[in-house]
Amino acid sequence: MGSIEASSPSSILIIGSGVFGLSTAYALSQRAQYAPTKITVLDRSTFPAPDAASIDASRIVRADYSDYYYSALCIEAQKLWRQDWGAEGRYHENGLVIAVNSAEDAEAGGKREEMQREMMANLKRLGLSIGKRKDGADVSLLENREAMIDIADGFDGAAGDAGYCNWTSGWADAEAAMKYLETMTRATGRVEFKNAEVETLLFDHSSSAVKGATLKNGEAIEADLVILAAGAWTPKFVDLRGVASASGQVLAYLDITAEEQAHLEHNPTMLNGSNGMFIIPPREQVLKVARHGYGYANFKKIPHPENPDSGEEIEVSLPWTKMDDPHLNIPKEGSDACREFLAQCIPHMAERPWSYTRICWYSDTPKGDWLVDYHPKWKGLVVATGGSGHAYKFLPVIGERIADVVVRKTRDDLGKALQEKWRWPKERWSSDHVWTNDWRGGRKGMLLDEELARK
Repeated sequence: MGSIEASSPSSILIIGSGVFGLSTAYALSQRAQYAPTKITVLDRSTFPAPDAASIDASRIVRADYSDYYYSALCIEAQKLWRQDWGAEGRYHENGLVIAVNSAEDAEAGGKREEMQREMMANLKRLGLSIGKRKDGADVSLLENREAMIDIADGFDGAAGDAGYCNWTSGWADAEAAMKYLETMTRATGRVEFKNAEVETLLFDHSSSAVKGATLKNGEAIEADLVILAAGAWTPKFVDLRGVASASGQVLAYLDITAEEQAHLEHNPTMLNGSNGMFIIPPREQVLKVARHGYGYANFKKIPHPENPDSGEEIEVSLPWTKMDDPHLNIPKEGSDACREFLAQCIPHMAERPWSYTRICWYSDTPKGDWLVDYHPKWKGLVVATGGSGHAYKFLPVIGERIADVVVRKTRDDLGKALQEKWRWPKERWSSDHVWTNDWRGGRKGMLLDEELARK
C-alpha cells in the first residue's frame, strides 16, 4: 500500500451504503484533497437497506480481541462512541460477559479459555484494570455460574460455566448509528446518493481497469475510482473464490413486557465463546438472541463476474434475505440453538415464541481479517469487504482507516499493522468457499437450502 499519496480522482463510485461504504464516503468528503471529486454512493435499496448486516436493533461494541490491533482500533472507536456518536441512546456501555462451557472447551483442547487469556492480556496492555467490580476494576473474573447470575438482573441462568466481564464494553443501536452517519454524510453536501441495482462492474480488459458500473436498467455510471463495499453481495461483482464468502447467521427476537425491559436493559451483553451464542440487552421491549457462527452457505451459479459475456460460470455463496422471500425465517437448527441458549440464560422465557427471525449475512475471510485493498489485477478498483461479523463496532473510525488505504498512506503504527492484515492475499484459500477459521459457533459446512428443508 506504500506511503505515497495517490492523485485525486475526479469521480469516485462507492457501491454499497453499509458500514464500509458509508463510512468511507464520509471520510473522503472530509479530506481537502477530494474537495473537487464527485463522490457517489450507490445502493440497490433506499437507505437504510432493510437486509444490510448493519441495519439491526443492536451490535456488540467490544475491545475484547485476542488480536491486539483490533483491540486497539476498538479503543479508538469507543472514544467516539462515548461522545456524539453514542448520544441519544445510540451507545450503551453495560459491559460484556464472555463465558465458556467447560466441557465443550475441554473437548476443543482449551482453545476458548486460551483465547480469553489472550483477550485479557490485550485489555491489560491497553490500560484496562483487572480486579473486582466493587473496587472499580474495568474487567472482573467470573469464576462460576453463580457469579454470572449475580451480575445479571432478571437472569435465572448463566451464559456459561466461567468467564469474565469487561465493564467498558457495550452495544450500539445499529440502525440509529447508521442513520446518524448518513445524516452527517448528506450534510456535507459532497456526497450524492443513488438507488439502483448494479448488474456488473465496467471492466475494460484492454487496460485491465474498472471504469464504473452497469446497472440493471442498462444505464452506465462511469468513475475514475470504484470502491466495492457490497458486503456479502461482493462476490456477485468480482471473483472472490478462496478469498471471501457469504455466510448466513441466525438472529431471533422476542417481545418482552415493560417490566422485563426495566429488569434486563442495564445488564451486560452475554456471549458464550464456546458456541458463539449471545444475548444483547433489550431495546424497545424486544430481546435479541443470536449466534456468531460458521453460518449457512447459499451456493448459486452465476456468470463469471469479471467476464460475464464469456459463457463461463462460477459457483459462489450469495445472500438470500426477506427482500428475496418475505416469508423467509431462520432454519430450525438455528432457531433451536437460539432457544437452547435462551433457556440456559433466562429459563422462564424459554417457551416464548419468536416475534421475528432473520438471516444476517457476513462476508467471511479465512482468518477474520478484513479485505481492504486495491485489486491486484484491476486498476481503479478498491475492494472493501470481509467484515467477518465484527466490523460494525468500528463505525466511528473505520472510514478514515479505509480512506488511508485509498490514498495509499499509513498514519501510524496501528494503521500500518492493520493494512498488512487487510491486504489482498498472496494465495487463495484451499477451496473456493471460505469456511472461516476465525472463532465461531455452530457446525461448519451447513447449506441453507438443506437446513430450510428440515422441519
